[in-house]
Amino acid sequence: MLRQSTTLLRQIQITSRNLPFCTSSSVFGQKSYSKIRYSKRILEIMSESSEKVKTIGTHDGRFHCDEALACFMLQRLDQYKDAEIIRTRKDDILDTCDIVVDVGSVFDKEKNRFDHHQQSFSDTLSSLRPEFGKNYNVRLSSAGLIYVYFGEDIISAILQQESGLELDKKSLMMIYRMIYEKFIQEIDAIDNGVPMFPGEPTYTINTNINSRVQDLNQKWKVVKEPYDSNVHFRKAMELVGGEFIEKILYYTESWLPARSIVETALINRHKIHESGSIIELDQFCPWKEHLAQLEVEHNIEGTIKYVLFNERPSDFRVMAVPINPDSLTCRKFLHKDWRGLREAELEKLSGIQGINFVHHNGFIGGAFNRNASLEMAVKSLQGDYTD
Repeated sequence: MLRQSTTLLRQIQITSRNLPFCTSSSVFGQKSYSKIRYSKRILEIMSESSEKVKTIGTHDGRFHCDEALACFMLQRLDQYKDAEIIRTRKDDILDTCDIVVDVGSVFDKEKNRFDHHQQSFSDTLSSLRPEFGKNYNVRLSSAGLIYVYFGEDIISAILQQESGLELDKKSLMMIYRMIYEKFIQEIDAIDNGVPMFPGEPTYTINTNINSRVQDLNQKWKVVKEPYDSNVHFRKAMELVGGEFIEKILYYTESWLPARSIVETALINRHKIHESGSIIELDQFCPWKEHLAQLEVEHNIEGTIKYVLFNERPSDFRVMAVPINPDSLTCRKFLHKDWRGLREAELEKLSGIQGINFVHHNGFIGGAFNRNASLEMAVKSLQGDYTD
């Protein structure tokens, strides 16, 4: 079905992944020439059938982080990779689009309409995906809506495109949850005006991804050159999309392997010491957040007191587990009598050959061999002292 040329030429703005924009002046002038290129591209689209060129609809004017990310995510999927992005608020044009985000006052998954501004909308990740539990209660933005329904496919597509990786179902669901918690939820909350906490903040953060996308909009007064909203919307998509990809790669290539190392150590804890309160990592990795989550999953919250690891030969560490990943207070610090001491003095007092140091507050200590680090943990565990 071909589009009506008079309607399109009069009412729509188009941004495409490969759409050429004028960047130099000509006999027509930069702004006029850009409009001519738009008109030419519109006619090209109309010459193709709707089956060949899909369209993603979103609003024109000032843009925001959520619809920029929503459009970026959709274009990573095979079915929308070559789709044109139509920016308009005209309902008759939006009705012709294959999928619409952040505009139109309609949320209907079956019709591919994903707006969140209407008064009737109150959905969250928890309400639409109850399998993820009841803790995700931030109202979704258009980015969140697209992620809810297409997130697994988007993650899989990006991993295949960027690194050739393929995740099993369990791992994919873990990455899906973490990307929502650590990236999408922030965008949802800011777009919907949800504060991080009650009361006035001590300071504001103005360099987050939402702020940087906002800065790409036209300045109300300072105009150094003709401003093309579509070009800048594409920049916004690339900006937020680039960070989205980096998050996915981080949690897949770094976070997920670290979790596996910590879980293996947790399962083998009784092989390290009969108490089950000491774990040893096969190799050093970030472990605090993983340990807190895995203790809950294994129903042993608060059990692990010390973590052993070595960063290089003859450099072994024993670290006390904090009461939560961000806390400086530990479940049980290293032995009170050893704190702030080093080498010969510490070895004499502790009776442990190969002991190296204990930090003055007792959260970490070092040894020259594995046996010494394990003995440090065991003696601290058995020590009769409180902090």
